[in-house]
Amino acid sequence: MKLKKMLVVGAAVFAVAAQAQAAETLEFWTMNLAPKFEPFFKERVAKFNAANKDVEAKWVDMNWDQIQPKLVAAIAAGSPPALVNFNVPWVHEFAAQGNILPVEQYMGAAKNDYLPAALKDVTVKGQVYAFPFYNSVSIIAYNKDIFEKAGVKAAPKSFDELMTIGKQIKDKTGVAAFAPKLSNFTGMFYYAGLPMIEGGKAVFNGPKHVAFVQKFADAYKSGVIPKDAFKIEFEQEIALYNSGKIAMMTTAPQALKRTETDAKAIYGKTGVAAFPVGEGKMAFGAWLMDFVVPKGTKNPAAAAKLGLFLTNDESQVAFSKATETTFPSTKKGNLDPYFQTGANSADPVDQARAVAAKSMDNARTLTIPPGVLPDEAAMTKKLQDEVQNAIEGRKPVKAALDAAVAAWNEKLAK
Repeated sequence: MKLKKMLVVGAAVFAVAAQAQAAETLEFWTMNLAPKFEPFFKERVAKFNAANKDVEAKWVDMNWDQIQPKLVAAIAAGSPPALVNFNVPWVHEFAAQGNILPVEQYMGAAKNDYLPAALKDVTVKGQVYAFPFYNSVSIIAYNKDIFEKAGVKAAPKSFDELMTIGKQIKDKTGVAAFAPKLSNFTGMFYYAGLPMIEGGKAVFNGPKHVAFVQKFADAYKSGVIPKDAFKIEFEQEIALYNSGKIAMMTTAPQALKRTETDAKAIYGKTGVAAFPVGEGKMAFGAWLMDFVVPKGTKNPAAAAKLGLFLTNDESQVAFSKATETTFPSTKKGNLDPYFQTGANSADPVDQARAVAAKSMDNARTLTIPPGVLPDEAAMTKKLQDEVQNAIEGRKPVKAALDAAVAAWNEKLAK
C-alpha cells in the first residue's frame, strides 16, 4: 500500500512539474519603467500567471534606445518577445515594415473598452496594430492673482481666447502670458486641424496656416510669449511659472507637483483648467504608449491575451496610481474615482488630475507617421527654422512658410 501511495504521489508531483515545465513563456519588454514601477509589474505578472497556468508572463525592462535594435535582431533570429512597449510613431514605422502584427482580431469586445482617439493613434491602413496603454495631455495652470490684476474672469475656452486673454494679461500686468511649445510645429498644425501633406505634397503655406502662425508672431512681438520661447522646454516653463514670470503654465499635469514642492506661494494661488481643444478636435500634449505583438511571435493569441490584460481598466488605473502622472487610454479607466474626485477638490494637483482625465477623449499623438517624409530630420529642421524666422520677425509669415513648403516638395518629389 505504501508503495502504491508513493507511486500515486510521485505521479502527481511529476504531472505538476511537467505542467510547469510546459508553460510557455510570454516575455514582454517595456522601456525605462524599472526600477520605479517594479511593484506594479510584479503584481500584474503574478495575477496574470495565477489565472493562466499554460503560459508564464516575464517582464523585461530596457532603455528606450535599446528596444528597436534588440527587437529587429530578435525578429531576424526568429525569437522575438511576445509583446513590446512602443510609442505611436514606432507603431506606424514597424507596421509599414511588416515587423508587427495587427491585433484587432484578438481584441473582440474589448476593443470597445479603449478610447476611439487612442485606437486611431495605432491604426495603420485600417488595421489596429497595438493595445493602447498610458497617455497624458496638457492642462492650463494659471496664477489667479495675475488673472485678477488683468481683469481676466475665467480660463480660456478656445485657442483664440487663449491668445486674447494673453494679450490682456501682458497689457494690464506686464507679465508674459504663457510659453507655448514651439519646438514641434507639426503638432501645432495638427492641433489646429490644418493638414501638412495632401496628395504627396506639402500644403502648410495656405491662408489658414499663415493666419495661425501669424497669431504666434503677433504674440511674440507684443511680449505675450517670452522672447526666448523657442528655447523653453518642460523644465524651463515650470521655473518661469514658479517664479511668477508667466501667468499660465500650459503643460503636463505632473508639472504642478514641482510647483507644489518648489513654489508653495504660487501653488496656493494656482487655478487649473483644460487646455482648449483645437480646431482639429484634438487635445494638446498627448503621447500615447502601447504594446505591440512582433512578427514571428510563437503564440500571437497568448501574447494578445497578455496585451489585453496589461491594458485593461484595472491595469491602467493601477499604473496611473503608481505613476501619479499618466492617464488610462480606456473609457472606464478615466471615470475611476481616483481621477474624478479631484473635480471638487481645492488642491491644484487633484484638480489637474480630473481635468486631464476629462480631456483624454480627445487625446491624439500629433505627429507625421514615420516613412512619410523622405528626409525627416532635415525637413523637420527646415520647417522649424522657417517658423522661428516668421515668429521672431525675420521673415513675413507667408514667405517663411513658402520657403519651407518649397524645400519639402523638392524632397518629396524625389
